[in-house]
Amino acid sequence: MIIQSLAFYLFSIVIVASALMVISARNPVHSVLFLILAFFNSAGLFVLLGAEFLAMILVVVYVGAVAVLFLFVVMMLDINFAALREGFQQYLPLGAMVGLVLLIELGIIFGSWAIAPEVADLSSAPIPSDVTNTEALGRLIYTDYIYFFQAAGMVLLVAMIGAIVLTHRSRPGVRKQRIGEQVARRPSDTIEVRKVPTGGGI
Repeated sequence: MIIQSLAFYLFSIVIVASALMVISARNPVHSVLFLILAFFNSAGLFVLLGAEFLAMILVVVYVGAVAVLFLFVVMMLDINFAALREGFQQYLPLGAMVGLVLLIELGIIFGSWAIAPEVADLSSAPIPSDVTNTEALGRLIYTDYIYFFQAAGMVLLVAMIGAIVLTHRSRPGVRKQRIGEQVARRPSDTIEVRKVPTGGGI
């Protein structure tokens, strides 16, 4: 039990420190690397809670796909971050006011927080030992929340179609490959056979 408590505090401290470094690091590549570190430690917290499947999904999806994609985009784009930070002092009062409003709202929410009396009964409910964590999660998603799961899939499908449409839209000054015209092209349209005399040029 002491080892689990120490691991929890260790993972929590690293997560908080990594989150602070994500927003305070000057180099955006370092910010993404600190984000990956925060994801790994979050997966460690899931393992401590007994949710191994969620920990694996967090590492595979967020670290293996999302964070790596962020890293590639940041490294490939030539963004002048010094120019972006020039207006920091100008928008600082507005940002401080918005942050203060959010802080007051969080204080109101946590101040009126109350635990329902039926939560104690739920926490003491027996957990079946013959059902694994992944199986229990699958039953919950595909039975009780199947419509929400399908709705989330539809939202992702619409986002994917929108990204494809925006990518393939016609823009002036941009050359686009037309496969149909290339396939239907005849040799006589592009090839010219000329008879060159011996010893002469074209």
